[in-house]
Amino acid sequence: MEHLSQIFHDLVVHFGYPGLFIVMFLGNIGTPVGTEVVMPTAGALAAQRLLPTIGTMPGWILVSIVGTVAEVCGATALYEVGYHGGLPFVHRWGKYVGFKEKELGHVQAFYKRFGHWAVLLARFVPFVRGVASLPAGLSRMPLVEFIPMTAIGSAIFCFGLAYLGDVAGKNLDAITASLHKAALAIVIVLVVLIVAAVVVIRARSKKKEPDDIAA
Repeated sequence: MEHLSQIFHDLVVHFGYPGLFIVMFLGNIGTPVGTEVVMPTAGALAAQRLLPTIGTMPGWILVSIVGTVAEVCGATALYEVGYHGGLPFVHRWGKYVGFKEKELGHVQAFYKRFGHWAVLLARFVPFVRGVASLPAGLSRMPLVEFIPMTAIGSAIFCFGLAYLGDVAGKNLDAITASLHKAALAIVIVLVVLIVAAVVVIRARSKKKEPDDIAA
């Protein structure tokens, strides 16, 4: 796994933004690329001017944009596979993208409970984020709900981690070893905040329904 992650890291280093797009796309169709490490590393490379910029735009912002677009494209591709492939795809190919058939019931219950918010929450869960689009397609979630939630979650993820890499860019060699833990900590905090927000929103919605009926 470590050797595989190094390959993806080298792909970004040697091919720049096209390499970053490919790696982030693959990370959203079930390939274990370690997106939580790739984004801050790319941000650090941009800070060291090892990745080109456009005009006066900070390099980490361009890195974030490329990462976000790649994630949305990859996630949408896997969504389409789930939408059109259905259960036969899970039966035959699910294990190759880290999605086992026995997990389908739990995932469907999660999506049923949180609806389109489940897509947003999944963008901040390591390992899960790379395959979360498949059950969204299987559950026939409307594309007009799936894409905005995926884009918002991916933007927060990519911009946050790319900026982290930009700040630490001058110490890339020193931070690479511990970057994974730092990224996971940030992701966990974001998940807690978003879950809390969803719970509050749903609680207010349920409280409002009886009032509407009574009115």
